[in-house]
Amino acid sequence: MKNFGKLILTLVFAILLNVGYAQNFLETELKQNKTYILLAHPTVQNLETIQFMLKNNILQLSDVEFVGVYSSAEKYDYSRSATLIKKPEMNKFHLQKVNGEESANQTYRLNDWTITFKSLFDHSVGIFFFGGPDIQTEIYGQKNLYSEVTDPNRHLFEVSFLFHLLGGKQNDAFVPFLKEKPAYFVTGFCLGLQSMNVATGGTLTQDIPAQTYQKMNAGETLKLKKDQLHRNYWQEISKDSLLMGINFHPIQYTANPFFLKRVKAKKVTNPLVLSSHHQSIDELGKNLVVTATSMDGLVIEGIQHRLYPNVFAVQFHPEVPALYKEGKKLKFAPEDTPKSYYEILSTADREFQLKYWLTISKAIKSSIRLQKIKTN
Repeated sequence: MKNFGKLILTLVFAILLNVGYAQNFLETELKQNKTYILLAHPTVQNLETIQFMLKNNILQLSDVEFVGVYSSAEKYDYSRSATLIKKPEMNKFHLQKVNGEESANQTYRLNDWTITFKSLFDHSVGIFFFGGPDIQTEIYGQKNLYSEVTDPNRHLFEVSFLFHLLGGKQNDAFVPFLKEKPAYFVTGFCLGLQSMNVATGGTLTQDIPAQTYQKMNAGETLKLKKDQLHRNYWQEISKDSLLMGINFHPIQYTANPFFLKRVKAKKVTNPLVLSSHHQSIDELGKNLVVTATSMDGLVIEGIQHRLYPNVFAVQFHPEVPALYKEGKKLKFAPEDTPKSYYEILSTADREFQLKYWLTISKAIKSSIRLQKIKTN
């Protein structure tokens, strides 16, 4: 019986050790001859999203591997991600836990994370930043009026990483990592766009209905045009269980050539995009330019970096798998007929999303190619 107890303890220790190793990529799994892309906030959902994009050739890459990076102080339980990447089909995914002091006054300077940030940068060709909850307002110099902050340590980590990559107004003396590799790829979806803006010294509108449209409750907000709604406020006043939490609305391109020339989007169309946010860019960060807006021009929907061509982000969600396959049928308003996200999008709308992913694929390949040239 005593030996059995020792065996159990040994097995438990082995499991814990393996999970620990699975979250320490730089020390245990890094291979110099491989190409790596970083994924901030590598939740099970985000890892599965990238796997879906690869499997369906929406993200058109081969011979690359992915490293999920996150702060040890985040609230998410990354042991679930460590378990997921042990599956055979996830063998190109790794994890890196980053330890360091969590403090707002350390965000825009050399800090406990800097050495690890630089090592991750040196061994990768790009990074994705995903959606999520509100950023704490103190790191962009505002009082909290409408923000609901649920994971402040995640934001400190991701905003600091983006600052290290791109630099910002907060510390003009800081030399951003991308000055060394200007073709490095950086993109963000929704919160990822907002984090990029905050990291480079910009600010946010904390609540679009209240601050942009002066609508102080869901009922008043729903009187706006549908293309002025950036998430679904019916959920706040209706108990209908089939209501979707998002809204589809059209966007328009600015005079910046990013969407028309680089994405090769059709000039005459205003594609529908999946939107789920109540905050948006207010003051732009350093060296960021606007590539798309809402139809009334009041909400920024896309940005690009002025100096680094492979740095761009969008406020909407082209990464949601349900855009590309049939799924659950839901409603925006109680009187609507339920439809899947796939049904809501037209062929042209879906073509726009696919072209955007092709642009991402090409940007990553450009980063890989130029990094190889520099190395050789």
